[in-house]
Amino acid sequence: MEGGRCFKNRHHRRQQTLRTRKPLFGQLVIGPPGSGKTSYCSRMKTFLGKLEREVTVVNLDPANDNMEYESAIDIMQLVTVQDVMEQFGLGPNGALIYCMEFLEANFGWLLEQLKASSCKYFIFDCPGQVELYTHHNAMRNIFEKLDQLGYHLCTVHLVESHHCSEPHKFISTLLLSLHTMLQMGLPHVNVLSKADLLKEYESKLAFNVEYYTEVLDLNYLLECIEHSSIGGTNRTKYKKLDAAIVSMVEDYGLVSFHLLDSNKDESLLRLKNAVDKANGYVYGAGEEQNVNTLLACAVGAETQTERMERDVDPYRS
Repeated sequence: MEGGRCFKNRHHRRQQTLRTRKPLFGQLVIGPPGSGKTSYCSRMKTFLGKLEREVTVVNLDPANDNMEYESAIDIMQLVTVQDVMEQFGLGPNGALIYCMEFLEANFGWLLEQLKASSCKYFIFDCPGQVELYTHHNAMRNIFEKLDQLGYHLCTVHLVESHHCSEPHKFISTLLLSLHTMLQMGLPHVNVLSKADLLKEYESKLAFNVEYYTEVLDLNYLLECIEHSSIGGTNRTKYKKLDAAIVSMVEDYGLVSFHLLDSNKDESLLRLKNAVDKANGYVYGAGEEQNVNTLLACAVGAETQTERMERDVDPYRS
């Protein structure tokens, strides 16, 4: 009996420890240069603050000297691209890769900075060099370690929405997104950023917005390319390459997109809901433990086109 009581007490203490432990969450904001990563980090932090969610923004770009936010954790305190270029005679791309390898080798520095933060939610503003997420392993290894340490993370991959206006650019975007998803190995949210500018390219879109966000039958996209002037005399060769890429994307069935106008709270709210489901925040954080909030993250029946128009005109009934 005495042994049984000891076991029950240990089991009760273990349950208490599990219940009182606060989980850690985060999103890794990646994407090509100019896709709006830093602006998104700043505006999402402000938006989450309105919801009384404390957020720490982590700058992991060692060349980011034009931050729109106050960074509580900054890789430039550890290493900078400029210093590496001067010390080793490297170009910008080589210096950036060196910096990320240096961060991986000094992972303890990053972990110490994260543990010192009182926040339980982190937004990581990452470098824009796409090779870091498609071919190189440093970023993947860093976040794999955080994942193993109990950080619930997802990747938020921003790509400019104007790529929808040209079929060959959109196919490149699909390939980039798929490769990044497979390389990073984390829950993933693809985003077509700067959706407010999509109106300027609307006349160039071969299909409605849902076609691009849901990545519908891509054979129609191949037909558009066939009737375009892209490729010139090599069009047949490019057609075969495009068809192979499209087939691979459709076989995986992983790629879809969310539209984002970071100037609109309605758009930020929809993306926040998608991210919360991807990294598990909606299921594991204290502020989200009620049915109404869970239902708020459900996908609505409103189309992407209607959402975009509503964001442009918030008073539209």
